[in-house]
Amino acid sequence: MPSLHPLLSGFAPIWALTGAGYLVGRSGLLGPHAEAVLSRFVFHVAMPAALFLMIGRTPLGRFANPSMLAFAAGTALAVALGVLAAHRFFGRGPAERAIGGMAAGYVNSANLGIPVAVQVLGDASFAAPVVLFQTLLVTPLALTVLDTGRAGRRAALTLPLRNPILLAAALGALVSATGWHLPAELNHSCELLGGAAVPTALVALGLSLHHRPARGDTAPGGTVPGGTVPAEPAPGGTAAGGTARYAEVGVAVVVKTLIQPLGAFAVGAFLLHLPAHQLLTVVLFSALPTAQNVFVYAREYGHGTALARDSVLWSTLASMATLSAVSWALGPS
Repeated sequence: MPSLHPLLSGFAPIWALTGAGYLVGRSGLLGPHAEAVLSRFVFHVAMPAALFLMIGRTPLGRFANPSMLAFAAGTALAVALGVLAAHRFFGRGPAERAIGGMAAGYVNSANLGIPVAVQVLGDASFAAPVVLFQTLLVTPLALTVLDTGRAGRRAALTLPLRNPILLAAALGALVSATGWHLPAELNHSCELLGGAAVPTALVALGLSLHHRPARGDTAPGGTVPGGTVPAEPAPGGTAAGGTARYAEVGVAVVVKTLIQPLGAFAVGAFLLHLPAHQLLTVVLFSALPTAQNVFVYAREYGHGTALARDSVLWSTLASMATLSAVSWALGPS
Protein backbone atom coordinates (compact mmCIF):
# COMPACT_ATOMS: atom_id res chain seq x y z
CA MET A 1 0.00 0.00 0.00
CA PRO A 2 1.43 3.42 -0.92
CA SER A 3 2.12 5.89 1.85
CA LEU A 4 -0.40 8.67 2.33
CA HIS A 5 1.97 11.45 1.30
CA PRO A 6 2.70 10.23 -2.25
CA LEU A 7 -1.02 9.72 -2.91
CA LEU A 8 -1.88 13.17 -1.63
CA SER A 9 0.84 14.71 -3.77
CA GLY A 10 -1.34 14.12 -6.82
CA PHE A 11 -4.08 16.27 -5.29
CA ALA A 12 -1.84 19.15 -4.24
CA PRO A 13 -1.82 21.01 -7.59
CA ILE A 14 -5.62 20.80 -7.82
CA TRP A 15 -6.16 22.40 -4.43
CA ALA A 16 -3.35 24.93 -4.92
CA LEU A 17 -4.57 26.22 -8.27
CA THR A 18 -8.23 26.20 -7.24
CA GLY A 19 -7.27 28.11 -4.11
CA ALA A 20 -5.28 30.60 -6.16
CA GLY A 21 -8.33 31.17 -8.35
CA TYR A 22 -10.49 31.76 -5.30
CA LEU A 23 -8.04 34.31 -3.89
CA VAL A 24 -7.82 36.10 -7.23
CA GLY A 25 -11.61 36.20 -7.43
CA ARG A 26 -11.89 37.48 -3.87
CA SER A 27 -9.40 40.25 -4.58
CA GLY A 28 -11.16 41.33 -7.76
CA LEU A 29 -7.78 41.52 -9.47
CA LEU A 30 -9.00 40.29 -12.87
CA GLY A 31 -12.38 41.99 -12.87
CA PRO A 32 -15.94 40.62 -12.80
CA HIS A 33 -15.72 38.73 -16.12
CA ALA A 34 -12.51 36.81 -15.42
CA GLU A 35 -14.17 33.45 -14.84
CA ALA A 36 -16.15 33.63 -18.08
CA VAL A 37 -13.14 34.73 -20.13
CA LEU A 38 -10.82 32.05 -18.71
CA SER A 39 -13.45 29.33 -19.12
CA ARG A 40 -14.00 30.28 -22.75
CA PHE A 41 -10.25 30.35 -23.36
CA VAL A 42 -10.01 26.80 -22.02
CA PHE A 43 -13.01 25.56 -24.00
CA HIS A 44 -12.18 27.20 -27.33
CA VAL A 45 -8.36 27.29 -27.37
CA ALA A 46 -6.35 25.44 -24.73
CA MET A 47 -8.38 22.26 -24.26
CA PRO A 48 -8.76 21.58 -28.00
CA ALA A 49 -4.99 21.89 -28.41
CA ALA A 50 -4.36 19.48 -25.52
CA LEU A 51 -6.89 16.91 -26.75
CA PHE A 52 -5.68 17.09 -30.34
CA LEU A 53 -2.11 16.30 -29.30
CA MET A 54 -3.05 13.59 -26.79
CA ILE A 55 -5.36 11.73 -29.15
CA GLY A 56 -3.10 12.23 -32.14
CA ARG A 57 -0.22 10.57 -30.29
CA THR A 58 -2.26 7.61 -29.02
CA PRO A 59 -3.02 4.52 -31.18
CA LEU A 60 -6.81 4.21 -31.39
CA GLY A 61 -6.66 0.46 -30.84
CA ARG A 62 -5.48 0.96 -27.27
CA PHE A 63 -8.98 1.38 -25.88
CA ALA A 64 -10.27 -1.89 -27.35
CA ASN A 65 -9.43 -4.32 -24.53
CA PRO A 66 -11.20 -6.11 -21.63
CA SER A 67 -10.04 -3.57 -19.06
CA MET A 68 -11.70 -0.80 -21.02
CA LEU A 69 -14.91 -2.83 -21.19
CA ALA A 70 -15.03 -2.91 -17.40
CA PHE A 71 -14.25 0.81 -17.16
CA ALA A 72 -16.87 1.62 -19.80
CA ALA A 73 -19.48 -0.44 -17.94
CA GLY A 74 -18.83 1.45 -14.70
CA THR A 75 -18.97 4.76 -16.56
CA ALA A 76 -22.23 3.86 -18.32
CA LEU A 77 -23.80 2.90 -14.99
CA ALA A 78 -22.66 6.12 -13.28
CA VAL A 79 -23.74 8.40 -16.14
CA ALA A 80 -27.12 6.67 -16.38
CA LEU A 81 -27.71 7.05 -12.64
CA GLY A 82 -26.66 10.71 -12.77
CA VAL A 83 -29.07 11.41 -15.63
CA LEU A 84 -31.87 9.45 -13.94
CA ALA A 85 -31.42 11.26 -10.62
CA ALA A 86 -31.39 14.66 -12.34
CA HIS A 87 -34.64 13.80 -14.12
CA ARG A 88 -36.64 11.86 -11.54
CA PHE A 89 -35.54 13.43 -8.25
CA PHE A 90 -34.54 16.99 -9.15
CA GLY A 91 -36.74 17.79 -12.15
CA ARG A 92 -33.90 18.89 -14.42
CA GLY A 93 -34.24 19.51 -18.15
CA PRO A 94 -32.20 17.67 -20.82
CA ALA A 95 -29.17 19.99 -20.64
CA GLU A 96 -28.90 19.77 -16.84
CA ARG A 97 -29.35 16.00 -17.05
CA ALA A 98 -26.33 15.84 -19.36
CA ILE A 99 -24.26 17.78 -16.85
CA GLY A 100 -25.59 15.59 -14.03
CA GLY A 101 -24.53 12.48 -15.92
CA MET A 102 -21.04 13.85 -16.55
CA ALA A 103 -20.69 15.01 -12.94
CA ALA A 104 -21.48 11.44 -11.84
CA GLY A 105 -19.34 9.55 -14.34
CA TYR A 106 -16.64 11.65 -16.05
CA VAL A 107 -13.31 10.94 -14.36
CA ASN A 108 -10.28 13.19 -13.97
CA SER A 109 -8.11 10.78 -15.94
CA ALA A 110 -5.21 12.98 -16.97
CA ASN A 111 -3.94 15.58 -14.51
CA LEU A 112 -4.97 13.52 -11.44
CA GLY A 113 -5.23 10.00 -12.86
CA ILE A 114 -1.65 9.99 -14.14
CA PRO A 115 0.11 10.96 -10.86
CA VAL A 116 -2.16 8.68 -8.80
CA ALA A 117 -1.56 5.76 -11.17
CA VAL A 118 2.18 6.31 -11.06
CA GLN A 119 2.13 6.28 -7.25
CA VAL A 120 -0.17 3.27 -6.85
CA LEU A 121 0.51 1.19 -9.99
CA GLY A 122 3.92 2.36 -11.11
CA ASP A 123 2.42 2.75 -14.60
CA ALA A 124 0.05 5.37 -16.00
CA SER A 125 -0.47 3.90 -19.48
CA PHE A 126 -4.16 3.17 -18.83
CA ALA A 127 -4.81 6.93 -18.76
CA ALA A 128 -4.50 7.15 -22.55
CA PRO A 129 -7.37 4.77 -23.46
CA VAL A 130 -9.53 6.31 -20.74
CA VAL A 131 -8.98 9.76 -22.26
CA LEU A 132 -9.81 8.36 -25.70
CA PHE A 133 -13.00 6.73 -24.44
CA GLN A 134 -14.22 9.83 -22.64
CA THR A 135 -13.26 12.23 -25.43
CA LEU A 136 -14.44 10.21 -28.41
CA LEU A 137 -17.59 8.64 -26.92
CA VAL A 138 -18.83 10.26 -23.70
CA THR A 139 -18.09 13.91 -24.51
CA PRO A 140 -19.76 13.97 -27.96
CA LEU A 141 -22.97 12.51 -26.53
CA ALA A 142 -23.13 15.06 -23.71
CA LEU A 143 -22.19 18.04 -25.87
CA THR A 144 -24.74 17.04 -28.49
CA VAL A 145 -27.48 17.24 -25.86
CA LEU A 146 -26.15 20.58 -24.60
CA ASP A 147 -25.77 22.03 -28.09
CA THR A 148 -29.19 20.84 -29.22
CA GLY A 149 -30.77 22.68 -26.33
CA ARG A 150 -28.94 25.85 -27.31
CA ALA A 151 -29.21 25.86 -31.09
CA GLY A 152 -32.06 23.49 -31.96
CA ARG A 153 -32.17 19.92 -33.17
CA ARG A 154 -31.09 20.60 -36.74
CA ALA A 155 -27.91 22.28 -35.55
CA ALA A 156 -26.84 19.02 -33.88
CA LEU A 157 -25.93 17.66 -37.32
CA THR A 158 -23.19 20.27 -37.72
CA LEU A 159 -22.02 20.09 -34.11
CA PRO A 160 -18.63 18.45 -34.86
CA LEU A 161 -17.79 21.36 -37.18
CA ARG A 162 -18.84 24.05 -34.70
CA ASN A 163 -17.64 22.63 -31.39
CA PRO A 164 -13.87 23.05 -30.86
CA ILE A 165 -13.64 20.11 -28.44
CA LEU A 166 -15.22 17.64 -30.84
CA LEU A 167 -13.39 19.07 -33.84
CA ALA A 168 -10.06 18.69 -32.05
CA ALA A 169 -10.91 15.12 -31.04
CA ALA A 170 -11.90 14.21 -34.60
CA LEU A 171 -8.73 15.74 -36.05
CA GLY A 172 -6.63 13.99 -33.41
CA ALA A 173 -8.25 10.65 -34.26
CA LEU A 174 -7.52 11.28 -37.95
CA VAL A 175 -3.87 12.06 -37.21
CA SER A 176 -3.61 8.94 -35.05
CA ALA A 177 -5.18 6.74 -37.73
CA THR A 178 -2.96 8.07 -40.52
CA GLY A 179 0.26 8.27 -38.53
CA TRP A 180 0.83 11.85 -39.70
CA HIS A 181 2.98 14.18 -37.57
CA LEU A 182 2.72 17.93 -37.18
CA PRO A 183 5.69 20.10 -38.15
CA ALA A 184 7.90 20.69 -35.14
CA GLU A 185 7.04 24.40 -34.84
CA LEU A 186 3.27 23.79 -34.94
CA ASN A 187 3.58 20.85 -32.57
CA HIS A 188 5.44 23.00 -30.03
CA SER A 189 2.81 25.74 -30.31
CA CYS A 190 0.04 23.22 -29.59
CA GLU A 191 2.01 21.90 -26.62
CA LEU A 192 2.26 25.39 -25.15
CA LEU A 193 -1.45 26.05 -25.63
CA GLY A 194 -2.46 22.61 -24.37
CA GLY A 195 -0.29 22.99 -21.30
CA ALA A 196 -2.42 25.96 -20.25
CA ALA A 197 -5.69 23.98 -20.26
CA VAL A 198 -5.57 22.28 -16.86
CA PRO A 199 -4.13 25.12 -14.75
CA THR A 200 -6.43 27.70 -16.35
CA ALA A 201 -9.49 25.49 -15.84
CA LEU A 202 -8.61 25.04 -12.18
CA VAL A 203 -8.09 28.77 -11.69
CA ALA A 204 -11.48 29.39 -13.35
CA LEU A 205 -12.99 26.80 -11.02
CA GLY A 206 -11.56 28.69 -8.05
CA LEU A 207 -12.84 31.98 -9.43
CA SER A 208 -16.35 30.50 -9.59
CA LEU A 209 -16.28 29.92 -5.83
CA HIS A 210 -16.24 33.68 -5.34
CA HIS A 211 -18.12 34.60 -8.49
CA ARG A 212 -20.48 37.52 -8.28
CA PRO A 213 -22.38 37.75 -11.57
CA ALA A 214 -21.87 41.08 -13.23
CA ARG A 215 -24.95 43.00 -14.32
CA GLY A 216 -26.44 41.24 -17.35
CA ASP A 217 -24.48 38.00 -16.88
CA THR A 218 -27.34 35.86 -15.64
CA ALA A 219 -30.75 37.35 -15.90
CA PRO A 220 -33.74 35.07 -16.41
CA GLY A 221 -33.83 34.30 -20.09
CA GLY A 222 -30.84 36.60 -20.59
CA THR A 223 -27.40 35.86 -21.89
CA VAL A 224 -24.23 34.55 -20.38
CA PRO A 225 -20.91 34.21 -22.14
CA GLY A 226 -21.47 31.30 -24.49
CA GLY A 227 -25.21 31.44 -25.07
CA THR A 228 -28.74 32.32 -24.01
CA VAL A 229 -29.80 30.36 -20.97
CA PRO A 230 -32.12 30.57 -18.02
CA ALA A 231 -30.49 31.72 -14.83
CA GLU A 232 -29.57 29.19 -12.17
CA PRO A 233 -30.64 29.82 -8.60
CA ALA A 234 -27.98 31.65 -6.66
CA PRO A 235 -26.13 29.76 -3.91
CA GLY A 236 -27.82 29.97 -0.57
CA GLY A 237 -31.31 30.68 -1.92
CA THR A 238 -34.39 29.29 -0.23
CA ALA A 239 -34.00 26.58 2.36
CA ALA A 240 -35.79 24.05 0.16
CA GLY A 241 -33.74 25.04 -2.88
CA GLY A 242 -30.52 24.87 -0.88
CA THR A 243 -31.39 21.43 0.46
CA ALA A 244 -32.18 20.15 -3.03
CA ARG A 245 -28.91 21.50 -4.37
CA TYR A 246 -26.89 19.84 -1.61
CA ALA A 247 -28.79 16.61 -2.20
CA GLU A 248 -28.09 16.77 -5.94
CA VAL A 249 -24.37 17.29 -5.38
CA GLY A 250 -24.37 14.53 -2.78
CA VAL A 251 -25.94 12.06 -5.20
CA ALA A 252 -23.39 12.94 -7.89
CA VAL A 253 -20.48 12.54 -5.49
CA VAL A 254 -21.71 9.19 -4.11
CA VAL A 255 -22.29 7.81 -7.59
CA LYS A 256 -18.92 9.09 -8.79
CA THR A 257 -16.74 7.92 -5.91
CA LEU A 258 -18.58 4.75 -4.84
CA ILE A 259 -21.04 3.41 -7.42
CA GLN A 260 -18.83 3.85 -10.48
CA PRO A 261 -15.82 1.97 -9.06
CA LEU A 262 -18.09 -0.73 -7.60
CA GLY A 263 -19.76 -1.19 -10.98
CA ALA A 264 -16.38 -1.46 -12.71
CA PHE A 265 -15.22 -3.92 -10.06
CA ALA A 266 -18.30 -6.14 -10.47
CA VAL A 267 -17.91 -6.32 -14.25
CA GLY A 268 -14.15 -6.74 -14.14
CA ALA A 269 -14.09 -9.34 -11.38
CA PHE A 270 -17.20 -11.43 -12.00
CA LEU A 271 -17.88 -11.11 -15.74
CA LEU A 272 -14.48 -10.53 -17.32
CA HIS A 273 -12.31 -12.21 -14.64
CA LEU A 274 -9.55 -9.65 -15.00
CA PRO A 275 -6.16 -10.39 -13.42
CA ALA A 276 -5.56 -8.66 -10.10
CA HIS A 277 -3.36 -5.87 -11.44
CA GLN A 278 -5.74 -5.04 -14.30
CA LEU A 279 -8.68 -5.07 -11.90
CA LEU A 280 -6.88 -2.66 -9.57
CA THR A 281 -6.13 -0.37 -12.53
CA VAL A 282 -9.74 -0.30 -13.72
CA VAL A 283 -11.22 0.31 -10.28
CA LEU A 284 -8.61 2.93 -9.41
CA PHE A 285 -9.36 4.97 -12.53
CA SER A 286 -13.10 4.52 -12.00
CA ALA A 287 -12.75 5.94 -8.48
CA LEU A 288 -11.10 9.16 -9.68
CA PRO A 289 -13.13 12.32 -8.99
CA THR A 290 -15.14 14.38 -11.45
CA ALA A 291 -12.93 16.12 -14.01
CA GLN A 292 -12.73 19.91 -14.13
CA ASN A 293 -13.70 19.56 -17.83
CA VAL A 294 -17.29 19.09 -16.67
CA PHE A 295 -17.23 22.53 -15.07
CA VAL A 296 -15.77 24.04 -18.27
CA TYR A 297 -18.56 22.49 -20.36
CA ALA A 298 -21.25 23.57 -17.91
CA ARG A 299 -19.88 27.11 -17.79
CA GLU A 300 -19.67 27.35 -21.58
CA TYR A 301 -23.28 26.25 -22.09
CA GLY A 302 -24.68 27.94 -18.99
CA HIS A 303 -26.36 24.84 -17.55
CA GLY A 304 -25.67 23.05 -14.27
CA THR A 305 -22.66 25.22 -13.44
CA ALA A 306 -23.10 25.05 -9.67
CA LEU A 307 -23.63 21.28 -9.78
CA ALA A 308 -20.53 20.77 -11.90
CA ARG A 309 -18.37 23.04 -9.75
CA ASP A 310 -19.44 21.52 -6.43
CA SER A 311 -19.20 17.96 -7.79
CA VAL A 312 -15.61 18.56 -8.86
CA LEU A 313 -14.66 19.97 -5.47
CA TRP A 314 -16.45 17.49 -3.22
CA SER A 315 -15.68 14.39 -5.27
CA THR A 316 -12.01 15.38 -5.27
CA LEU A 317 -12.10 15.61 -1.50
CA ALA A 318 -14.01 12.32 -1.10
CA SER A 319 -11.80 10.47 -3.57
CA MET A 320 -8.76 10.90 -1.35
CA ALA A 321 -10.43 8.38 0.96
CA THR A 322 -11.88 6.09 -1.71
CA LEU A 323 -8.66 5.91 -3.75
CA SER A 324 -6.75 4.98 -0.60
CA ALA A 325 -9.37 2.31 0.16
CA VAL A 326 -9.12 0.89 -3.38
CA SER A 327 -5.33 0.70 -3.27
CA TRP A 328 -5.50 -0.99 0.15
CA ALA A 329 -8.21 -3.49 -0.76
CA LEU A 330 -7.02 -4.49 -4.24
CA GLY A 331 -3.32 -3.69 -4.14
CA PRO A 332 -0.60 -6.24 -3.42
CA SER A 333 -0.20 -7.05 0.24
